[in-house]
Amino acid sequence: MRMNICSPFLLPVICLSLAAQEVTPAEVETLVKEAIAFAKTNGKEAAIREVTHVGGRFHRYGGELYVFIYDMDGKVVAHGQGASKVGVNQIKAKDPDGVEFVRERVQLAKTKGKGWHDYKYLNPKTNQKEPKTSYIEVWDNLIFGAGIYKK
Repeated sequence: MRMNICSPFLLPVICLSLAAQEVTPAEVETLVKEAIAFAKTNGKEAAIREVTHVGGRFHRYGGELYVFIYDMDGKVVAHGQGASKVGVNQIKAKDPDGVEFVRERVQLAKTKGKGWHDYKYLNPKTNQKEPKTSYIEVWDNLIFGAGIYKK
């Protein structure tokens, strides 16, 4: 029987290359849809707890990709960066360029029910404000969303 001694040495290389992959728009949309499906199956409160649980099922890529939930007035209901953001009305929040991105998010939710919008936001991996685009979708009068940093 011949042993393949390369296999154990390739595993770290494969894992590192997978970890370095960039988040795709399709993954963002899928994550939002997964969060909505979870809410439909387990209830709003369970979804809110799970989304706010840092490192939980709705966190990917070391925290760079996470779900957020807003009400239709711009108040944070759940946020993947932690409970400190929950309960705060962000409707007037501005990015570094003065874009009221939460107001835009709410407007998109009210007019189209889902879609993408652009703004700048603090990237937890780089600790820098970077261009970001987020996908949102409305379910049961809540705005579920997730975003991707533009490279």
